[in-house]
Amino acid sequence: MLNGLYALDPGQLASLVTYLRHDLAALPPRPPGPEGAVLRRLGADDLATYRQLFRTIGGDWLWFSRLRMTDSELASILADPDVCAQVLAGPTGDVGLLELDFRDATAPELAFCGVLPTMVGSGLGRAMIGEALHLARERGAASLHVHTCSLDHPRALTFYEKAGFKPYRRAIEVFADPRLDGTLPRDVARQIPLLDGVPD
Repeated sequence: MLNGLYALDPGQLASLVTYLRHDLAALPPRPPGPEGAVLRRLGADDLATYRQLFRTIGGDWLWFSRLRMTDSELASILADPDVCAQVLAGPTGDVGLLELDFRDATAPELAFCGVLPTMVGSGLGRAMIGEALHLARERGAASLHVHTCSLDHPRALTFYEKAGFKPYRRAIEVFADPRLDGTLPRDVARQIPLLDGVPD
């Protein structure tokens, strides 16, 4: 791409994606899990639970990829032995989502990691990322990859860097606004204006 500004169609969004990698050669000891909370594996029969958490945790940051999948597509991912999707369950119910993807052995990925909006800042996210790193090393991974973007939580990039991830690449992603086709409600992510010509 040449330097400059590029106009987007009204229904499109663009984000700056940052790719990060964590070298797993030297990890600190596994931290104790949050008191009263456990990670529970999600499988092909847990589509409703997965989608509800995905939508609630990621709605304001326009997480949409899994929501556009059919039941069979999502069930196939959750049933894959090389995908480890887990819910963080606490005394008050499900509060977090962690998903590790080992299908590409050359670049195992932290696909999703997040907690309910009411739990941000509670330390649960740090606990989950610590568990993710140890799970990846136990699977024999030498490194763990993750990517975040400029539409994500404002502290997401700093969060990953504090956990030991190092940025190594950037890209621009252009995609259809998921609020315009009903994938996400129109009233989420109000920090990103809707540009469809239809009053909200």
